[in-house]
Amino acid sequence: MSEILFLAHRIPYPPDRGDKIRSWNILKALAGLGTVHLAAFADDEADAAHLPALGAALGGRLGEAHVEIRRTGRAAAALRALASGKPVSLTLFDSRELRSFVDRISRERPISTCFAFSGQMAQFVPKGARLVMDFVDMDSAKFQAYAGAGGLLAPIHQREAEKLFAFERATAARAAVSLFVSDAEAALFKARAALADADIRALHNGVDLDFYDPHARFERGSRSEAPLLVFTGQMDYAPNVDAVRWFAQAVLPAVPTARFAIVGRNPSDAVRRLASHPRILVTGAVPDVRTWLAAADVVVAPLRIARGIQNKVLEAMAMARPVVASPAAFEGIEATPGRDLLVADTADAQAKTIRHLLCDPVRAATIGAAARRRMEEAYRWEVRLAPLANIVGIPRRVQAA
Repeated sequence: MSEILFLAHRIPYPPDRGDKIRSWNILKALAGLGTVHLAAFADDEADAAHLPALGAALGGRLGEAHVEIRRTGRAAAALRALASGKPVSLTLFDSRELRSFVDRISRERPISTCFAFSGQMAQFVPKGARLVMDFVDMDSAKFQAYAGAGGLLAPIHQREAEKLFAFERATAARAAVSLFVSDAEAALFKARAALADADIRALHNGVDLDFYDPHARFERGSRSEAPLLVFTGQMDYAPNVDAVRWFAQAVLPAVPTARFAIVGRNPSDAVRRLASHPRILVTGAVPDVRTWLAAADVVVAPLRIARGIQNKVLEAMAMARPVVASPAAFEGIEATPGRDLLVADTADAQAKTIRHLLCDPVRAATIGAAARRRMEEAYRWEVRLAPLANIVGIPRRVQAA
């Protein structure tokens, strides 16, 4: 019987951040097709310790697994990249031990497909193996955007963009299928890579509608008289840091009655400093993000740099909250602006849109209800991932009656 090797740059469990949400749901779907072996990195010992829980969550459908803590620092990775001519994204994740595991499992087991999640994992796939490459986002475009923003690091970001794109293009040329999280991201890569024979397509994200349900049972916070604006995300991730800093400086002063809660783990020093503002709260990690989403009068997603699909927007919409998103945060989301959420570009436009929602709670509730309906219509994970069986070439298992 055919088996699958799943490679991930971060252990895909628990599904508590954007990349893990997608990788976990894909891994779970693949485990429903056949035996899946896992090769992955972990951020630290606490992250690696989730492996037993991952296996239990798959109900015994996980084969062999190799999870190792990534210990290469950015400075060492940068030096190796300069010496080798590779992008830092590859040297940062290189590992002899993980490569050895992949080579052995590929020899010993009837692996029909290697499913690589995130571009840097393609470096471990043996030559000649059938590769399904889930790039998720076009990372080289992200570094190109960083370079375009200027600053002292612009030349470094420009080098990374060029080196990484060359690797992405070569990977797509050898892959049986290359996946991206949205039609827009897939189209961008197609246009830039110009690989006429490559199979490049979108595999869209979903949202856990049972968990992110405004009527589910979870601890609900108390509402205060001051309106609450909420941003959620991993708060050491550069685009999120940029978004909340810009919002605090450019938008919040024009919404003088509101408080702004920045909700998410590992806030950077720049984010922590925002808490000195009397109307800004930086929570750090929280037990249940639904508590904050449910309490929000408006959820904001003011990202200026974004790639792919913003799970934070899908989750807020699933919770029936009115969302005000930047065009970058809205890109790739299949919803109707003005009905399911609101999209505003400039600081003035975002502030005006938020003020109107705060002054019209009926409209805010109507948009939130429409958002939930849209998620129910199109964003269930089982619907989004239905093409996986065809992509990996393994028929779905027939469940016993």
